[in-house]
Amino acid sequence: MPKTPMPSATIQRHAEARIRAALEDTRIVAIVGPRQSGKTTLARKIADDEAMNLITLDDAQSRQFANNDPDGFMRNLDRAVIDEIQRAPRLVLALKKSVDEDTRPGRFLITGSADLFKGMIAPDSLAGRIETLELLPFSQAEIERLAPSRFLDHAFKGDFPALEKTGPTENLIARVVAGGYPEIRARANTVRRQNWLTAYARALTRHDVTEIADVLKTDGLSRMLDHAALASGQTVNLSALARPLGVDGKTVNRWLTLLEQMFVIRRVRAWHRNDLKRRTKTPKLHFIDSGLLASLRRVSENDIRTDRSKLGPLLEGFVFSELSKLIGQSDGSVSISHFRNRDKVEVDFVLEQVGRIVGVEVKAAAGLKPDDFHGLKRLKEAAGTAFACGVILHDGERIQRAGDGFFAMPISSLWTH
Repeated sequence: MPKTPMPSATIQRHAEARIRAALEDTRIVAIVGPRQSGKTTLARKIADDEAMNLITLDDAQSRQFANNDPDGFMRNLDRAVIDEIQRAPRLVLALKKSVDEDTRPGRFLITGSADLFKGMIAPDSLAGRIETLELLPFSQAEIERLAPSRFLDHAFKGDFPALEKTGPTENLIARVVAGGYPEIRARANTVRRQNWLTAYARALTRHDVTEIADVLKTDGLSRMLDHAALASGQTVNLSALARPLGVDGKTVNRWLTLLEQMFVIRRVRAWHRNDLKRRTKTPKLHFIDSGLLASLRRVSENDIRTDRSKLGPLLEGFVFSELSKLIGQSDGSVSISHFRNRDKVEVDFVLEQVGRIVGVEVKAAAGLKPDDFHGLKRLKEAAGTAFACGVILHDGERIQRAGDGFFAMPISSLWTH
């Protein structure tokens, strides 16, 4: 049944409880995620509650001090929040030295708009001293002020109701096109939202990327991002992406890696029972925020209402985003991949937890046909006894069991169950 919204004047981030718990027993806690996902706002709230100093490296003077004299910068800090730490990479060793000399938990909360362990910080440099938690843009459950969804728990147990009328997903197209960046919620006008997202993409590819890598052709990276948006939901073809840009596949691969580090895209590997074969199969490309994806594809709500076929790729990206946020808040380790067999039968997403497999298909239509379960049935055959259930998420209004271990349900089940 739908859950009662949390009585809160501001949006409660589901990651907050996990961050506070980590501060109880870990010396350094890192919040990582894309620019403008709400990291600073949440860090400031925790800093106020915990009486911690708040230092932002967006401030030029603080950044210069941290880069020029990292040991001096850290010398008088007891407990502090250090915001946007990727802007002072030399600070990491000084941070390590400080927490090795004083091993109390909860000493430092750091934030970063780049994946700290993909290029900036060696994974072993803070091993045993740090816990890293992702903060992606708002999930739909957070926007609706609902408690964290238990969709994954139900899916891995295969215990969705056999028949339940939930009603259609409200404002689905608007949700997909808006995405989850907090700044978008302050802009009710769709043109203003589009302008913000366009400026955001430009800033990422022409300015923010230079903080984590030497990029000589930022205009090429910006153009590549547009091409990547058109390829969202498809298998990655480096040559096809490189050709119109006049660069080689290695350059495109490097650019995609940078966009992954900045939490713009993810390459989702193919699922196979043999882990070695997973690594050799072609991944799919997905964007972390469907609003940014819609902006880059130049698709508005009105465009979709006029031509419903434009919803499909965006809806798949929207579901990927919601699943990624659910996985980030899951207590157990959950991986996400896609399925494609030798006969080119596909399943959009495969979720895996301790050997249990869940297949998720996305359909933009409200009505389903028996053939729509074909991919999930092939996945069940491939997964064997590890298969927990297969789910089709659609634009209808009922949860229905469609055979042993197969369900069809509204998209909103991702945040209302």
